[in-house]
Amino acid sequence: MAIIHRTTLQPTKLELLTDWLPHRPWYRGTGTPELSRTGGFRLDDPAGEVGMEFMAVTDTSGPEPVTYHVPMTYRGATLPDAPADALIGTTEHGVLGERWIYDGMADPVLLTELGRLLRGEAPAHAQSVDGALDPTVGVRLAPGARAGRPEAVRLLEELGTEEALAPGVAGEVSARWRAGDEDRPLVRGVFVRFRTE
Repeated sequence: MAIIHRTTLQPTKLELLTDWLPHRPWYRGTGTPELSRTGGFRLDDPAGEVGMEFMAVTDTSGPEPVTYHVPMTYRGATLPDAPADALIGTTEHGVLGERWIYDGMADPVLLTELGRLLRGEAPAHAQSVDGALDPTVGVRLAPGARAGRPEAVRLLEELGTEEALAPGVAGEVSARWRAGDEDRPLVRGVFVRFRTE
């Protein structure tokens, strides 16, 4: 089970993302983001070394809220051969000490566990509840499809009612998020797509 420590992070994940997001090509804002965490889930590393979180963050700095999906991994040392722009930042964890936080799509552990999730070999875990699974995370795999490398959907939108996967898509992972303040209802969106091999 993914272990969630009730402790401090200095700087926080949202503070690190505030600096990192504006340098992404898919960031729609023009200034400093104003971020809140608005959804997501976790995966578990069987080796117990790498933390994995799929976080929805909503930026309210512009005229309309925009929600981004940032898969992240948390490591106790640097990720070998990672692209320079994959490092979101480092933080001091109150229990685990210094942690290196990466864009999860550059981390082979996260990519492996995503594949296992799609194949029904690994469950999704709750984002903020220690030791709990998240049965609301949805997985769809096209019949007979061979899934290639997963791709994060960076700008979250509400999932429509299409019954069939789009052409060229072997599978999808969807999860719940909230587009705005806490008074708004949870919606579902696609967090990850797998293209066909």
